[in-house]
Amino acid sequence: MRPREETFLIVIIDDDGALREALDSLLQTAGFRTKSFASAEEFLRSSQRHQAACLVLDVWLAGMSGPDLQQHLAANGIHLPIVFITAHYDRDRRIGDEVLRAGAIAYLPKPFDDEELLDAVFSALRLPQQR
Repeated sequence: MRPREETFLIVIIDDDGALREALDSLLQTAGFRTKSFASAEEFLRSSQRHQAACLVLDVWLAGMSGPDLQQHLAANGIHLPIVFITAHYDRDRRIGDEVLRAGAIAYLPKPFDDEELLDAVFSALRLPQQR
């Protein structure tokens, strides 16, 4: 028997408030619990760093970048599945290759299709799709 989606906390880290709200809504509609942060530092100060099942993480953030957070977590023995999102997909292809080699589940260009993001999150959690 597989766990129910609402047992999983998906953490969204993006400095765009409107996108955070949209992602919260999308993931909650899919049955997940969500928590959003405007920065990597805000996430690291929270208790959710120990409760998160998956991160949806922007590459470019003020302060610590998404890839820097990925490295910080790994260096501290925290291995969370990460779905990276970026508005600069073509320019940042090298970064995409690096974060994927470091274990990220996906590297998605903004704007992305809702189903593409949900597919990546379900894959990160190794859950079958609910179609």
